[in-house]
Amino acid sequence: MLEPGDKAPALTGTTADGTPLKLASLRGKWVAVYFYPKDNTPACTSEAQDFRDLQADFGRRNAVIVGVSRDTARIHTNFAAKQKLGFALIADTDEAWCKAFDVIHEKVLYGRRYLGIVRSTFLIDPTGRIRQRWSPVKVPGHAADVLGSIPGA
Repeated sequence: MLEPGDKAPALTGTTADGTPLKLASLRGKWVAVYFYPKDNTPACTSEAQDFRDLQADFGRRNAVIVGVSRDTARIHTNFAAKQKLGFALIADTDEAWCKAFDVIHEKVLYGRRYLGIVRSTFLIDPTGRIRQRWSPVKVPGHAADVLGSIPGA
């Protein structure tokens, strides 16, 4: 898993509206990249809403939010519209982002083992380096913790 001080990977992903997003194109800004298991589930919806509600505060600190899951762009489009999200959601259907950030690990649910996304967030500084990592994430208060880790404007 990437650690503070590591250079963020050079990735391009497809957003909910089908446009490509290059992580490197966000240089010069703080970037909160949060990985979550699945759209339209209770904890993932709550996490997205928390980031949405703080989006203006992130903007005042020259920061952008990027959500990543393995859902398709179509599912992301519906989720973003339903939740009124104003930030990019990456459709990581090939798991390139998840693998680069090393957030896919074995999980157990009701005794069944499977590979799933470990809820994680990476704060990337304006130079493109990982400044902080949270993994695994507990949703309540997390978005505010990430915001608090970005120097004030």
